[in-house]
Amino acid sequence: MRVLANKKWWVVSGLVVLLSSLSGCGSVRYLAQSVGGHLSLLNQAKPVDDWIADPATAEPLRERLQLTQRMRDYAVSELKLPDNASYRRYADLHRNAAVWNVVAAPELSLQLKTWCYPVTGCVGYRGYFDQATANAQGDELRAEGLEVSVYAVPAYSTLGKLPGGFFSDPLLNTFIRWPEGELARLIFHELAHQVAFAKDDTMFNESFATAVERIGGTRWLAERSTPAARDEYERYDKRRQEFRALTMQARSDLDAIYRSGRSDADKRAAKAGRMATLRSDYAALKAGAWQGYAGYDGWFERANNASLGVLAAYNELVPQFERLFEREGRDFDRFYAEVRRIAALPRDERRATLKAAEAATATP
Repeated sequence: MRVLANKKWWVVSGLVVLLSSLSGCGSVRYLAQSVGGHLSLLNQAKPVDDWIADPATAEPLRERLQLTQRMRDYAVSELKLPDNASYRRYADLHRNAAVWNVVAAPELSLQLKTWCYPVTGCVGYRGYFDQATANAQGDELRAEGLEVSVYAVPAYSTLGKLPGGFFSDPLLNTFIRWPEGELARLIFHELAHQVAFAKDDTMFNESFATAVERIGGTRWLAERSTPAARDEYERYDKRRQEFRALTMQARSDLDAIYRSGRSDADKRAAKAGRMATLRSDYAALKAGAWQGYAGYDGWFERANNASLGVLAAYNELVPQFERLFEREGRDFDRFYAEVRRIAALPRDERRATLKAAEAATATP
């Protein structure tokens, strides 16, 4: 019994440290909600095979779960992602998010506020398993004069560091019914976090995982999917690419405004004008090519420095990782080994190495 008790204490202690990656946490209260929320999520999960065998499982869910297991097998055999118990269980949380992230930035900057932890380092977001608590944290940050975004997160990774099947990351109702291509990408993205991790570098970690999801998702759709699923995803992804182009240009323009030598009053005026242009450009896109698609309405209504700032974490270094994949001969094992090597470098050297790899690949 003592051995079991010690093992349980080690696991819970590991959760305290690891779940700080959901976003920073210095307080006991925050740690308690992180550990408690994660354990509650895990307690609701059971093996996918059990769900599939259960006569009470609705047929659409059964088919989706079977699809995820084919994706999971593909991740191992073709993308060389970890072969473990992650995404071999499923939980219905009866809510629309796994966690809610809080991000914040100053009025005249896109630099996100960070929270720091012993293992994961500093990250630019803080995650909560309860939406009301996340909103309350957002209100506190707004009272400090920061611009804040609170947004739903469908899944997160515990980096594959916790032992045993019970502690592995499960499939969730929050994303199980996504378009097939997007579902594949999410699974590949979260598994990629188990491959390489750089402390104090959210942009490196998220851009790497996004590169893997793009490469893997494209391959899955080409090799294992149906024409109908590919058509559905093409429409979905086209809108996302146009959203990304629109918002990243606005982010670049705002960053130039904030870094300029203008007075704060002039910066505020220029910012207001650029945000107005962003929203009018979106309205034109929605009324035109998107034929009234309103899925991004909420994002543009709440757009601010915080929501624009967090976009860079997932996108800015992706082209460099894609170039690195090409340089390594499209060999996943070699690619992952090189990413792990770069992740171990000091931050400035890490960025310089990625840039050098991109430049070398681009040279004829």
